[in-house]
Amino acid sequence: MDEKHIYERPCISSCLQDTSHRGRVKEDLMITMCLLHICLVMLFSIEISSLDCTILHFKQNKMNTESLELLSKMGGQFPLECLNENRNFRLPQKALRPRESQEKDTEMVIQEILQQIFNIFSKNLSQAAWDRSSVETLQNGLHWQTEKLETCLRSEMENETPHLGNKKLPFPMLKLKKYFQRIRDFLKEKQYSLCAWETIRLEMGRCLLFVDQLIKKA
Repeated sequence: MDEKHIYERPCISSCLQDTSHRGRVKEDLMITMCLLHICLVMLFSIEISSLDCTILHFKQNKMNTESLELLSKMGGQFPLECLNENRNFRLPQKALRPRESQEKDTEMVIQEILQQIFNIFSKNLSQAAWDRSSVETLQNGLHWQTEKLETCLRSEMENETPHLGNKKLPFPMLKLKKYFQRIRDFLKEKQYSLCAWETIRLEMGRCLLFVDQLIKKA
C-alpha cells in the first residue's frame, strides 16, 4: 500500500471528527442563544404587563369619575313618579372592604362590580328612556376596565405559588354576587320598566361611588 495513503486516512478521520465537533458546538450555542432570547422576551413581557397594571390603577380613578358622570347624563334627574320604586338592595360594603396589604382582593372586588354593572346595562334596555350614546360610552369604558383588570389579576395569580385543592370563592364575593342577583330579580319582577331601570341607575351610582373609595385606598 502506498505510504501516502496510510498517513492520509488518520488525517481525514481527524479532520471529520473536528468538523463534527465544531458543528455540535455551533448547534449548542444556537440552542443556548435561542433559550436566552425566549427568557428575555418573557421577562420583558412580565415587566410590560406589570407596567400596564400600574398605569391602569392611575387611570381607573379618572375613568370611574367619567362613568359616574355618564350615569347621571344618560338619564338626567330621577323621575318623581318613580320614588315609590326606590329600594334598598343592601350593597355589602363592610364585607367587601379588604384589610390592609390585600391589594389583589381589592382588584377582585372592583373587577367583579364593574363586570356586573356592565352585564346589567347590556340587555333589556328598551323601556329605559336613556341617551343611547351615553349608555354605549359607559358600556365601552366598563368593558375596557374589566378586561384589563382580569388580565392583571390572571398575571398576578400565575406568579403566585399554587395551592393544593380547589380554591373556594371568598365569602365577601358570594355576598356581592347575591347583591347583584337581587338587582336582576327586581328588574325581572318589574318587567324592566322605566321606573325599575331608574331605580337601578341610582343604585349603580352607589356602586361606582363605592368603587371610587376602593380605588383611592388601593
